[in-house]
Amino acid sequence: MVGVLSQHFFFRLALEDLSIYARRCAFAASFHMSKRTSDTELSTADAELPKRLKLEVQDTKERTTEAAGSSKFSLSTKDKKKLRLDRRRRYDHAQSASKAEHSDTPKEPRLPKRECALMIGFCGSAYRGMQFQKAQAGLPEPRTIEGELFRALIAVGAVSKDNAADPIKAGCSTSHTAARTDAGVHAVGNLVSMKMITEIPGVEDLRSDINSKLPKDIRLWGFQRVQQSFNARKFCDARKYTYFFPSYLLIPPKPGSGLDRVLREYAASQDLEVEWKDDPFWSAVDIALSTPQKDMVRKRAWRATPSHIERLRHAVKKYEKTHNFHNFTVARDPKDKTNERYMKELEVSEPCVYGETEWFAVSLHGQSFMLHQRKMMFALIMICRTGTPVSVLDELMSLTMVNIPKMPALGLLLEHPIFHGYNTKIAKHNGTKPPSDSDYREPINFDNYAEEMNMFKQKYIYDNMQRIEDRKGLFDAWIRSVDSYGGNDLLYLNLRGEVPPDAVLKKGERRELPFRERKVFNLTSFAEDDNVKVEADMWDEAEVDTEENLSKKELLEAEG
Repeated sequence: MVGVLSQHFFFRLALEDLSIYARRCAFAASFHMSKRTSDTELSTADAELPKRLKLEVQDTKERTTEAAGSSKFSLSTKDKKKLRLDRRRRYDHAQSASKAEHSDTPKEPRLPKRECALMIGFCGSAYRGMQFQKAQAGLPEPRTIEGELFRALIAVGAVSKDNAADPIKAGCSTSHTAARTDAGVHAVGNLVSMKMITEIPGVEDLRSDINSKLPKDIRLWGFQRVQQSFNARKFCDARKYTYFFPSYLLIPPKPGSGLDRVLREYAASQDLEVEWKDDPFWSAVDIALSTPQKDMVRKRAWRATPSHIERLRHAVKKYEKTHNFHNFTVARDPKDKTNERYMKELEVSEPCVYGETEWFAVSLHGQSFMLHQRKMMFALIMICRTGTPVSVLDELMSLTMVNIPKMPALGLLLEHPIFHGYNTKIAKHNGTKPPSDSDYREPINFDNYAEEMNMFKQKYIYDNMQRIEDRKGLFDAWIRSVDSYGGNDLLYLNLRGEVPPDAVLKKGERRELPFRERKVFNLTSFAEDDNVKVEADMWDEAEVDTEENLSKKELLEAEG
Protein backbone atom coordinates (compact mmCIF):
# COMPACT_ATOMS: atom_id res chain seq x y z
CA MET A 1 0.00 0.00 0.00
CA VAL A 2 2.86 2.39 0.88
CA GLY A 3 4.50 1.63 -2.50
CA VAL A 4 1.31 2.50 -4.38
CA LEU A 5 0.88 5.77 -2.45
CA SER A 6 4.53 6.60 -3.07
CA GLN A 7 4.14 6.11 -6.83
CA HIS A 8 0.97 8.21 -6.83
CA PHE A 9 2.70 10.99 -4.88
CA PHE A 10 5.68 11.27 -7.19
CA PHE A 11 3.51 11.10 -10.30
CA ARG A 12 1.57 14.07 -8.87
CA LEU A 13 4.89 15.78 -8.22
CA ALA A 14 5.93 15.37 -11.86
CA LEU A 15 2.67 16.87 -13.09
CA GLU A 16 2.96 19.78 -10.62
CA ASP A 17 6.46 20.46 -11.98
CA LEU A 18 4.95 20.76 -15.45
CA SER A 19 2.32 23.17 -14.14
CA ILE A 20 5.01 25.30 -12.45
CA TYR A 21 7.01 25.18 -15.66
CA ALA A 22 4.05 26.41 -17.72
CA ARG A 23 3.50 29.36 -15.34
CA ARG A 24 7.19 30.25 -15.56
CA CYS A 25 7.02 30.20 -19.36
CA ALA A 26 4.05 32.56 -19.30
CA PHE A 27 5.79 34.82 -16.78
CA ALA A 28 8.99 34.87 -18.84
CA ALA A 29 7.03 35.87 -21.93
CA SER A 30 5.10 38.64 -20.14
CA PHE A 31 8.27 39.89 -18.43
CA HIS A 32 10.01 39.99 -21.76
CA MET A 33 7.16 42.05 -23.27
CA SER A 34 6.99 44.55 -20.43
CA LYS A 35 10.72 45.31 -20.39
CA ARG A 36 11.38 46.03 -24.06
CA THR A 37 12.23 49.73 -24.58
CA SER A 38 14.27 49.73 -27.76
CA ASP A 39 15.24 47.63 -30.76
CA THR A 40 18.45 46.69 -28.94
CA GLU A 41 16.52 45.53 -25.88
CA LEU A 42 14.13 43.58 -28.07
CA SER A 43 16.98 41.81 -29.86
CA THR A 44 18.64 40.91 -26.57
CA ALA A 45 15.39 39.65 -25.06
CA ASP A 46 14.67 37.56 -28.14
CA ALA A 47 18.02 35.88 -27.74
CA GLU A 48 17.56 35.34 -24.00
CA LEU A 49 14.04 33.85 -24.06
CA PRO A 50 14.96 30.49 -25.66
CA LYS A 51 17.83 30.13 -23.18
CA ARG A 52 15.51 30.72 -20.21
CA LEU A 53 12.99 28.26 -21.57
CA LYS A 54 15.69 25.62 -22.06
CA LEU A 55 16.82 26.12 -18.46
CA GLU A 56 13.23 25.66 -17.29
CA VAL A 57 12.95 22.42 -19.27
CA GLN A 58 16.26 21.16 -17.89
CA ASP A 59 15.30 22.14 -14.34
CA THR A 60 11.97 20.31 -14.58
CA LYS A 61 13.60 17.19 -16.02
CA GLU A 62 16.30 17.09 -13.34
CA ARG A 63 13.93 17.52 -10.41
CA THR A 64 11.46 14.97 -11.77
CA THR A 65 14.27 12.46 -12.31
CA GLU A 66 15.75 13.13 -8.85
CA ALA A 67 12.39 12.68 -7.13
CA ALA A 68 11.60 9.55 -9.07
CA GLY A 69 14.99 7.99 -8.39
CA SER A 70 14.86 8.62 -4.65
CA SER A 71 11.73 6.50 -4.23
CA LYS A 72 12.29 3.88 -6.92
CA PHE A 73 9.40 5.46 -8.79
CA SER A 74 9.31 4.98 -12.58
CA LEU A 75 6.84 6.19 -15.18
CA SER A 76 5.63 3.91 -17.93
CA THR A 77 7.08 4.40 -21.41
CA LYS A 78 3.77 5.92 -22.51
CA ASP A 79 3.78 8.43 -19.61
CA LYS A 80 7.40 9.38 -20.26
CA LYS A 81 6.62 10.05 -23.89
CA LYS A 82 3.65 12.17 -22.90
CA LEU A 83 5.77 14.24 -20.51
CA ARG A 84 8.40 14.82 -23.21
CA LEU A 85 5.74 15.87 -25.72
CA ASP A 86 4.14 18.22 -23.18
CA ARG A 87 7.48 19.89 -22.45
CA ARG A 88 8.25 20.25 -26.16
CA ARG A 89 4.78 21.61 -26.94
CA ARG A 90 4.92 24.23 -24.18
CA TYR A 91 8.39 25.32 -25.22
CA ASP A 92 7.42 25.64 -28.89
CA HIS A 93 4.23 27.49 -28.01
CA ALA A 94 6.08 30.06 -25.90
CA GLN A 95 8.66 30.62 -28.64
CA SER A 96 6.14 30.99 -31.45
CA ALA A 97 3.96 33.31 -29.36
CA SER A 98 6.95 35.54 -28.67
CA LYS A 99 8.01 35.65 -32.33
CA ALA A 100 4.48 36.42 -33.47
CA GLU A 101 4.20 39.35 -31.04
CA HIS A 102 7.54 40.87 -32.10
CA SER A 103 7.30 40.29 -35.86
CA ASP A 104 7.33 43.49 -37.95
CA THR A 105 5.99 41.63 -41.03
CA PRO A 106 2.22 41.97 -41.32
CA LYS A 107 0.47 38.60 -41.67
CA GLU A 108 -1.88 37.93 -44.55
CA PRO A 109 -5.57 37.91 -43.63
CA ARG A 110 -6.76 34.43 -42.74
CA LEU A 111 -9.32 33.20 -45.25
CA PRO A 112 -11.74 30.44 -44.21
CA LYS A 113 -10.89 26.89 -45.33
CA ARG A 114 -13.56 24.36 -46.24
CA GLU A 115 -13.43 20.57 -46.35
CA CYS A 116 -13.67 19.76 -50.06
CA ALA A 117 -13.59 16.86 -52.48
CA LEU A 118 -11.52 17.51 -55.61
CA MET A 119 -12.35 15.34 -58.62
CA ILE A 120 -9.38 14.98 -60.95
CA GLY A 121 -8.17 13.01 -63.97
CA PHE A 122 -4.68 12.41 -65.32
CA CYS A 123 -2.45 10.56 -67.72
CA GLY A 124 0.13 9.00 -65.40
CA SER A 125 2.88 8.38 -67.96
CA ALA A 126 5.14 11.24 -66.83
CA TYR A 127 4.61 10.77 -63.07
CA ARG A 128 5.89 8.61 -60.23
CA GLY A 129 2.42 7.78 -59.03
CA MET A 130 -0.51 9.53 -57.36
CA GLN A 131 0.82 10.08 -53.84
CA PHE A 132 3.08 12.99 -52.88
CA GLN A 133 6.66 11.88 -52.18
CA LYS A 134 9.25 13.88 -50.27
CA ALA A 135 12.59 14.53 -51.94
CA GLN A 136 15.48 12.31 -50.85
CA ALA A 137 18.76 13.89 -49.75
CA GLY A 138 20.52 15.45 -52.72
CA LEU A 139 17.73 14.53 -55.15
CA PRO A 140 14.83 16.54 -56.60
CA GLU A 141 11.29 15.88 -55.44
CA PRO A 142 9.74 13.02 -57.47
CA ARG A 143 7.10 14.28 -59.88
CA THR A 144 3.69 13.09 -58.65
CA ILE A 145 0.04 13.93 -59.32
CA GLU A 146 -0.55 15.26 -55.79
CA GLY A 147 2.64 17.31 -55.97
CA GLU A 148 1.49 19.07 -59.16
CA LEU A 149 -2.01 19.59 -57.77
CA PHE A 150 -0.64 21.06 -54.53
CA ARG A 151 1.57 23.55 -56.40
CA ALA A 152 -1.40 24.67 -58.51
CA LEU A 153 -3.53 25.19 -55.39
CA ILE A 154 -0.79 27.31 -53.80
CA ALA A 155 -0.38 29.36 -56.98
CA VAL A 156 -4.05 30.41 -57.05
CA GLY A 157 -4.31 30.93 -53.28
CA ALA A 158 -6.48 27.90 -52.46
CA VAL A 159 -3.75 26.79 -50.03
CA SER A 160 -2.36 29.51 -47.75
CA LYS A 161 1.33 30.32 -47.63
CA ASP A 162 1.37 29.13 -44.01
CA ASN A 163 0.62 25.59 -45.24
CA ALA A 164 2.62 25.78 -48.46
CA ALA A 165 5.69 24.13 -46.95
CA ASP A 166 3.88 20.99 -45.81
CA PRO A 167 1.81 19.17 -48.48
CA ILE A 168 1.05 16.27 -46.13
CA LYS A 169 -0.34 18.61 -43.47
CA ALA A 170 -2.52 20.24 -46.12
CA GLY A 171 -3.95 16.90 -47.19
CA CYS A 172 -1.56 15.21 -49.62
CA SER A 173 -1.46 11.73 -48.08
CA THR A 174 -2.78 8.25 -48.78
CA SER A 175 -5.72 8.68 -46.40
CA HIS A 176 -6.97 11.68 -48.40
CA THR A 177 -6.96 9.89 -51.78
CA ALA A 178 -9.77 7.59 -52.90
CA ALA A 179 -7.51 5.30 -54.96
CA ARG A 180 -3.74 5.15 -55.04
CA THR A 181 -2.19 4.61 -58.47
CA ASP A 182 1.32 3.35 -59.15
CA ALA A 183 3.91 5.08 -61.30
CA GLY A 184 2.69 5.45 -64.88
CA VAL A 185 -0.90 4.32 -64.20
CA HIS A 186 -3.67 6.54 -65.59
CA ALA A 187 -6.91 7.72 -63.98
CA VAL A 188 -9.70 9.43 -65.84
CA GLY A 189 -11.32 9.95 -62.43
CA ASN A 190 -9.90 10.06 -58.91
CA LEU A 191 -10.73 12.04 -55.79
CA VAL A 192 -8.65 13.94 -53.24
CA SER A 193 -10.15 15.38 -50.05
CA MET A 194 -8.58 18.31 -48.23
CA LYS A 195 -9.27 21.66 -46.59
CA MET A 196 -8.91 24.49 -49.08
CA ILE A 197 -9.82 28.13 -49.49
CA THR A 198 -12.77 28.28 -51.88
CA GLU A 199 -13.49 32.03 -51.86
CA ILE A 200 -10.41 33.97 -52.93
CA PRO A 201 -10.52 37.75 -53.52
CA GLY A 202 -10.22 38.52 -57.23
CA VAL A 203 -10.83 34.92 -58.36
CA GLU A 204 -14.15 34.44 -60.15
CA ASP A 205 -13.70 30.93 -61.61
CA LEU A 206 -11.52 28.92 -59.23
CA ARG A 207 -11.71 25.68 -61.24
CA SER A 208 -10.46 27.40 -64.41
CA ASP A 209 -7.68 29.16 -62.49
CA ILE A 210 -6.48 25.88 -60.97
CA ASN A 211 -6.55 24.13 -64.36
CA SER A 212 -4.51 26.97 -65.88
CA LYS A 213 -1.74 26.18 -63.37
CA LEU A 214 -1.85 22.40 -63.93
CA PRO A 215 -0.03 20.47 -66.67
CA LYS A 216 -2.31 19.60 -69.61
CA ASP A 217 -2.22 15.90 -68.68
CA ILE A 218 -3.79 16.62 -65.26
CA ARG A 219 -7.30 18.07 -65.06
CA LEU A 220 -9.53 19.21 -62.21
CA TRP A 221 -13.07 18.23 -63.19
CA GLY A 222 -14.62 20.00 -60.24
CA PHE A 223 -14.65 20.43 -56.47
CA GLN A 224 -17.41 20.56 -53.87
CA ARG A 225 -17.97 20.98 -50.16
CA VAL A 226 -18.19 17.75 -48.15
CA GLN A 227 -18.91 16.98 -44.52
CA GLN A 228 -16.15 17.65 -42.00
CA SER A 229 -15.85 13.93 -41.25
CA PHE A 230 -15.30 13.05 -44.91
CA ASN A 231 -12.31 10.82 -45.67
CA ALA A 232 -11.74 9.93 -49.33
CA ARG A 233 -10.08 6.62 -48.52
CA LYS A 234 -12.54 5.35 -45.90
CA PHE A 235 -15.72 6.63 -47.54
CA CYS A 236 -14.91 5.12 -50.95
CA ASP A 237 -17.16 2.06 -51.42
CA ALA A 238 -15.68 0.75 -54.66
CA ARG A 239 -13.45 1.51 -57.63
CA LYS A 240 -13.87 0.95 -61.35
CA TYR A 241 -10.85 0.06 -63.46
CA THR A 242 -10.47 -0.81 -67.14
CA TYR A 243 -7.72 -2.88 -68.71
CA PHE A 244 -7.04 -2.50 -72.46
CA PHE A 245 -5.11 -5.01 -74.52
CA PRO A 246 -4.66 -5.90 -78.21
CA SER A 247 -6.84 -8.83 -79.22
CA TYR A 248 -3.87 -10.65 -80.78
CA LEU A 249 -2.75 -11.60 -77.25
CA LEU A 250 -5.42 -14.32 -77.47
CA ILE A 251 -3.52 -16.11 -80.25
CA PRO A 252 -1.98 -19.32 -78.77
CA PRO A 253 1.81 -19.58 -78.17
CA LYS A 254 3.90 -19.89 -81.31
CA PRO A 255 4.76 -23.54 -82.11
CA GLY A 256 8.30 -24.33 -81.02
CA SER A 257 8.41 -21.61 -78.33
CA GLY A 258 9.37 -22.56 -74.77
CA LEU A 259 5.83 -22.35 -73.40
CA ASP A 260 4.39 -24.27 -76.37
CA ARG A 261 6.92 -27.06 -75.87
CA VAL A 262 6.32 -27.37 -72.10
CA LEU A 263 2.53 -27.41 -72.45
CA ARG A 264 2.66 -29.96 -75.29
CA GLU A 265 4.92 -32.26 -73.25
CA TYR A 266 2.64 -31.99 -70.22
CA ALA A 267 -0.45 -32.71 -72.36
CA ALA A 268 1.27 -35.77 -73.85
CA SER A 269 2.07 -37.08 -70.35
CA GLN A 270 -1.60 -36.95 -69.32
CA ASP A 271 -4.38 -39.29 -70.33
CA LEU A 272 -6.51 -36.64 -72.01
CA GLU A 273 -9.29 -36.91 -74.52
CA VAL A 274 -8.47 -33.45 -75.90
CA GLU A 275 -5.31 -33.03 -77.99
CA TRP A 276 -3.06 -29.99 -78.20
CA LYS A 277 -3.51 -28.64 -81.74
CA ASP A 278 -1.89 -25.83 -83.71
CA ASP A 279 -3.99 -22.71 -84.13
CA PRO A 280 -4.98 -21.73 -87.71
CA PHE A 281 -3.02 -18.49 -87.27
CA TRP A 282 0.21 -20.50 -87.09
CA SER A 283 -0.66 -23.42 -89.35
CA ALA A 284 -1.27 -20.99 -92.23
CA VAL A 285 2.44 -20.11 -92.50
CA ASP A 286 5.79 -21.85 -92.59
CA ILE A 287 7.02 -21.43 -88.99
CA ALA A 288 10.63 -21.91 -90.09
CA LEU A 289 10.41 -18.79 -92.27
CA SER A 290 8.33 -16.77 -89.80
CA THR A 291 9.98 -13.76 -88.11
CA PRO A 292 8.72 -11.49 -85.29
CA GLN A 293 8.36 -8.63 -87.79
CA LYS A 294 6.26 -10.71 -90.21
CA ASP A 295 4.26 -12.13 -87.31
CA MET A 296 3.51 -8.61 -86.05
CA VAL A 297 2.01 -7.55 -89.38
CA ARG A 298 -0.31 -10.55 -89.31
CA LYS A 299 -1.17 -10.09 -85.63
CA ARG A 300 -2.37 -6.53 -86.21
CA ALA A 301 -4.64 -7.74 -88.98
CA TRP A 302 -6.02 -10.59 -86.83
CA ARG A 303 -9.53 -10.25 -85.39
CA ALA A 304 -11.12 -12.12 -82.49
CA THR A 305 -14.00 -14.46 -83.31
CA PRO A 306 -17.31 -14.64 -81.40
CA SER A 307 -16.00 -17.77 -79.65
CA HIS A 308 -12.96 -15.82 -78.37
CA ILE A 309 -15.23 -13.10 -77.00
CA GLU A 310 -17.60 -15.58 -75.39
CA ARG A 311 -14.72 -17.44 -73.75
CA LEU A 312 -13.34 -14.21 -72.28
CA ARG A 313 -16.74 -13.22 -70.93
CA HIS A 314 -17.30 -16.62 -69.39
CA ALA A 315 -13.89 -16.71 -67.71
CA VAL A 316 -13.97 -13.17 -66.29
CA LYS A 317 -17.18 -13.93 -64.36
CA LYS A 318 -15.17 -16.35 -62.18
CA TYR A 319 -13.65 -13.34 -60.41
CA GLU A 320 -17.00 -11.97 -59.24
CA LYS A 321 -18.10 -12.15 -55.58
CA THR A 322 -15.67 -12.70 -52.67
CA HIS A 323 -12.44 -14.63 -53.24
CA ASN A 324 -8.95 -15.10 -51.82
CA PHE A 325 -6.61 -13.11 -54.10
CA HIS A 326 -3.29 -13.95 -52.38
CA ASN A 327 -1.84 -15.23 -55.68
CA PHE A 328 -2.74 -11.97 -57.41
CA THR A 329 -0.54 -9.63 -55.37
CA VAL A 330 2.96 -9.67 -53.83
CA ALA A 331 3.88 -12.62 -51.59
CA ARG A 332 1.21 -13.02 -48.90
CA ASP A 333 0.25 -15.69 -46.39
CA PRO A 334 -2.58 -17.55 -48.18
CA LYS A 335 -4.50 -17.84 -44.89
CA ASP A 336 -4.46 -14.09 -44.19
CA LYS A 337 -8.07 -12.89 -44.19
CA THR A 338 -7.02 -9.54 -45.68
CA ASN A 339 -6.45 -11.33 -49.00
CA GLU A 340 -10.21 -11.56 -49.50
CA ARG A 341 -11.74 -9.05 -51.89
CA TYR A 342 -15.26 -8.55 -53.19
CA MET A 343 -15.59 -8.08 -56.95
CA LYS A 344 -19.01 -6.71 -57.84
CA GLU A 345 -18.99 -6.91 -61.63
CA LEU A 346 -16.53 -7.66 -64.45
CA GLU A 347 -17.40 -7.23 -68.10
CA VAL A 348 -15.73 -7.60 -71.50
CA SER A 349 -16.81 -5.04 -74.09
CA GLU A 350 -17.06 -5.56 -77.83
CA PRO A 351 -13.59 -5.20 -79.42
CA CYS A 352 -12.79 -1.93 -81.23
CA VAL A 353 -10.20 -1.20 -83.92
CA TYR A 354 -7.74 1.66 -83.35
CA GLY A 355 -5.41 2.20 -86.27
CA GLU A 356 -4.58 -1.28 -87.55
CA THR A 357 -5.00 -3.11 -84.24
CA GLU A 358 -8.10 -4.51 -82.56
CA TRP A 359 -8.39 -3.82 -78.81
CA PHE A 360 -10.41 -5.31 -75.96
CA ALA A 361 -11.55 -3.45 -72.84
CA VAL A 362 -12.21 -5.38 -69.62
CA SER A 363 -13.99 -3.39 -66.89
CA LEU A 364 -13.42 -4.37 -63.26
CA HIS A 365 -15.78 -3.05 -60.58
CA GLY A 366 -14.64 -4.09 -57.11
CA GLN A 367 -14.73 -2.97 -53.51
CA SER A 368 -10.95 -2.61 -53.52
CA PHE A 369 -8.00 -3.98 -55.45
CA MET A 370 -4.74 -5.37 -54.10
CA LEU A 371 -1.33 -4.28 -55.35
CA HIS A 372 -0.58 -5.65 -58.85
CA GLN A 373 -4.16 -6.34 -59.89
CA ARG A 374 -2.70 -6.76 -63.41
CA LYS A 375 -2.09 -10.37 -62.40
CA MET A 376 -5.84 -10.95 -62.67
CA MET A 377 -5.62 -10.02 -66.33
CA PHE A 378 -2.62 -12.29 -66.91
CA ALA A 379 -4.52 -15.33 -65.65
CA LEU A 380 -7.62 -14.38 -67.67
CA ILE A 381 -5.81 -13.92 -70.99
CA MET A 382 -3.45 -16.88 -70.61
CA ILE A 383 -6.31 -19.24 -69.73
CA CYS A 384 -8.22 -18.14 -72.82
CA ARG A 385 -5.26 -18.38 -75.24
CA THR A 386 -4.09 -21.81 -74.05
CA GLY A 387 -7.48 -23.52 -73.92
CA THR A 388 -7.16 -24.07 -70.16
CA PRO A 389 -10.55 -24.81 -68.51
CA VAL A 390 -11.74 -21.77 -66.54
CA SER A 391 -12.18 -24.03 -63.51
CA VAL A 392 -8.45 -23.58 -62.84
CA LEU A 393 -9.29 -20.10 -61.51
CA ASP A 394 -10.96 -21.78 -58.52
CA GLU A 395 -7.60 -23.34 -57.63
CA LEU A 396 -5.71 -20.10 -58.25
CA MET A 397 -8.01 -18.47 -55.67
CA SER A 398 -7.55 -21.33 -53.18
CA LEU A 399 -4.70 -21.69 -50.64
CA THR A 400 -2.41 -23.21 -53.30
CA MET A 401 0.56 -20.93 -54.05
CA VAL A 402 1.59 -20.34 -57.68
CA ASN A 403 3.46 -17.73 -59.69
CA ILE A 404 1.15 -15.39 -61.60
CA PRO A 405 3.05 -12.68 -63.53
CA LYS A 406 1.74 -9.19 -64.31
CA MET A 407 0.37 -7.80 -67.55
CA PRO A 408 2.03 -4.61 -68.91
CA ALA A 409 1.14 -1.46 -66.96
CA LEU A 410 0.34 0.38 -70.19
CA GLY A 411 -3.20 -1.06 -70.38
CA LEU A 412 -4.42 -0.19 -66.86
CA LEU A 413 -6.77 2.73 -66.25
CA LEU A 414 -8.70 3.86 -63.15
CA GLU A 415 -12.13 4.97 -64.37
CA HIS A 416 -13.36 6.50 -61.11
CA PRO A 417 -14.07 5.76 -57.42
CA ILE A 418 -17.62 5.29 -56.10
CA PHE A 419 -19.16 6.83 -52.95
CA HIS A 420 -22.59 5.21 -52.71
CA GLY A 421 -22.60 5.05 -48.88
CA TYR A 422 -21.62 8.70 -48.48
CA ASN A 423 -24.20 9.82 -51.04
CA THR A 424 -26.91 7.91 -49.16
CA LYS A 425 -25.79 9.50 -45.90
CA ILE A 426 -25.88 13.08 -47.17
CA ALA A 427 -29.23 12.51 -48.88
CA LYS A 428 -30.65 11.95 -45.38
CA HIS A 429 -28.62 14.87 -44.03
CA ASN A 430 -29.91 17.24 -46.72
CA GLY A 431 -33.54 16.25 -46.18
CA THR A 432 -35.66 19.05 -47.62
CA LYS A 433 -32.86 21.65 -47.60
CA PRO A 434 -32.55 23.58 -50.87
CA PRO A 435 -29.14 23.55 -52.64
CA SER A 436 -28.79 27.22 -51.70
CA ASP A 437 -28.65 26.27 -48.00
CA SER A 438 -25.09 26.61 -46.65
CA ASP A 439 -25.47 23.25 -44.90
CA TYR A 440 -26.51 21.43 -48.10
CA ARG A 441 -23.95 18.95 -49.51
CA GLU A 442 -24.00 17.63 -53.07
CA PRO A 443 -23.58 13.90 -53.77
CA ILE A 444 -20.27 12.86 -55.36
CA ASN A 445 -21.01 11.95 -58.96
CA PHE A 446 -18.38 11.72 -61.71
CA ASP A 447 -21.17 11.38 -64.29
CA ASN A 448 -21.54 15.17 -64.10
CA TYR A 449 -18.23 15.46 -65.96
CA ALA A 450 -18.66 12.48 -68.32
CA GLU A 451 -18.29 14.44 -71.57
CA GLU A 452 -15.07 16.18 -70.51
CA MET A 453 -13.67 12.97 -69.06
CA ASN A 454 -14.31 10.97 -72.24
CA MET A 455 -12.60 13.59 -74.40
CA PHE A 456 -9.60 13.62 -72.08
CA LYS A 457 -9.49 9.81 -71.99
CA GLN A 458 -9.40 9.57 -75.78
CA LYS A 459 -6.77 12.28 -76.29
CA TYR A 460 -4.36 11.65 -73.43
CA ILE A 461 -4.82 7.95 -72.61
CA TYR A 462 -6.22 5.85 -75.47
CA ASP A 463 -4.25 7.66 -78.17
CA ASN A 464 -1.11 7.43 -76.03
CA MET A 465 -1.53 3.66 -75.61
CA GLN A 466 -2.01 3.21 -79.35
CA ARG A 467 1.04 5.33 -80.24
CA ILE A 468 3.31 3.43 -77.84
CA GLU A 469 2.10 0.06 -79.11
CA ASP A 470 2.61 1.16 -82.73
CA ARG A 471 6.09 2.59 -82.06
CA LYS A 472 7.45 0.16 -79.48
CA GLY A 473 5.46 -3.05 -79.97
CA LEU A 474 5.26 -3.33 -76.17
CA PHE A 475 2.44 -5.88 -75.90
CA ASP A 476 3.93 -8.04 -78.65
CA ALA A 477 7.34 -8.05 -76.93
CA TRP A 478 5.63 -8.95 -73.64
CA ILE A 479 3.68 -11.92 -75.03
CA ARG A 480 6.77 -13.22 -76.86
CA SER A 481 8.79 -12.98 -73.62
CA VAL A 482 6.07 -15.03 -71.84
CA ASP A 483 6.03 -17.61 -74.64
CA SER A 484 9.82 -17.98 -74.47
CA TYR A 485 9.58 -19.34 -70.90
CA GLY A 486 10.24 -23.10 -70.69
CA GLY A 487 10.00 -23.80 -66.95
CA ASN A 488 7.27 -25.28 -64.74
CA ASP A 489 5.92 -22.11 -63.10
CA LEU A 490 3.12 -21.74 -65.68
CA LEU A 491 2.12 -25.41 -65.86
CA TYR A 492 -1.27 -24.54 -64.34
CA LEU A 493 -2.09 -23.50 -67.93
CA ASN A 494 -3.05 -26.96 -69.16
CA LEU A 495 -5.92 -28.81 -70.81
CA ARG A 496 -6.83 -30.62 -67.58
CA GLY A 497 -7.63 -27.39 -65.73
CA GLU A 498 -5.80 -28.18 -62.49
CA VAL A 499 -2.61 -27.03 -60.78
CA PRO A 500 0.00 -29.82 -61.04
CA PRO A 501 2.51 -30.33 -58.17
CA ASP A 502 5.40 -29.02 -60.32
CA ALA A 503 3.70 -25.61 -60.57
CA VAL A 504 3.07 -25.23 -56.82
CA LEU A 505 5.35 -22.84 -54.93
CA LYS A 506 6.66 -23.95 -51.55
CA LYS A 507 7.81 -21.52 -48.88
CA GLY A 508 11.61 -21.21 -48.86
CA GLU A 509 11.98 -23.34 -51.98
CA ARG A 510 14.51 -22.28 -54.62
CA ARG A 511 12.91 -22.82 -58.04
CA GLU A 512 15.06 -24.45 -60.71
CA LEU A 513 13.88 -22.18 -63.53
CA PRO A 514 11.65 -19.43 -62.11
CA PHE A 515 9.65 -17.11 -64.34
CA ARG A 516 11.28 -13.68 -64.35
CA GLU A 517 9.54 -10.44 -65.22
CA ARG A 518 11.09 -7.37 -66.86
CA LYS A 519 10.95 -3.77 -65.66
CA VAL A 520 10.36 -2.41 -69.17
CA PHE A 521 6.81 -3.77 -69.08
CA ASN A 522 6.02 -1.50 -66.10
CA LEU A 523 6.65 1.59 -68.26
CA THR A 524 3.88 3.66 -69.80
CA SER A 525 5.99 6.38 -71.42
CA PHE A 526 8.99 6.54 -73.72
CA ALA A 527 10.90 9.42 -75.32
CA GLU A 528 9.10 10.83 -78.35
CA ASP A 529 12.06 10.04 -80.61
CA ASP A 530 12.43 6.48 -79.24
CA ASN A 531 11.03 4.29 -81.98
CA VAL A 532 13.17 1.23 -81.31
CA LYS A 533 11.02 -1.84 -80.74
CA VAL A 534 11.13 -3.48 -77.32
CA GLU A 535 13.04 -6.75 -77.56
CA ALA A 536 11.43 -9.86 -76.09
CA ASP A 537 14.69 -11.67 -75.36
CA MET A 538 17.02 -8.84 -74.25
CA TRP A 539 17.88 -9.71 -70.64
CA ASP A 540 20.30 -8.57 -67.97
CA GLU A 541 20.09 -8.70 -64.17
CA ALA A 542 19.35 -4.96 -63.88
CA GLU A 543 16.26 -5.51 -66.05
CA VAL A 544 14.70 -8.14 -63.79
CA ASP A 545 11.57 -6.92 -62.02
CA THR A 546 11.73 -8.35 -58.48
CA GLU A 547 8.87 -8.07 -56.02
CA GLU A 548 9.49 -6.09 -52.85
CA ASN A 549 8.76 -7.49 -49.40
CA LEU A 550 6.17 -5.05 -48.10
CA SER A 551 4.67 -4.83 -44.63
CA LYS A 552 0.91 -5.14 -44.11
CA LYS A 553 0.67 -1.38 -43.66
CA GLU A 554 2.59 -0.71 -46.88
CA LEU A 555 0.43 -3.20 -48.78
CA LEU A 556 -2.72 -1.55 -47.44
CA GLU A 557 -1.50 1.89 -48.52
CA ALA A 558 -0.62 0.51 -51.96
CA GLU A 559 -4.14 -0.75 -52.64
CA GLY A 560 -6.34 0.91 -55.20
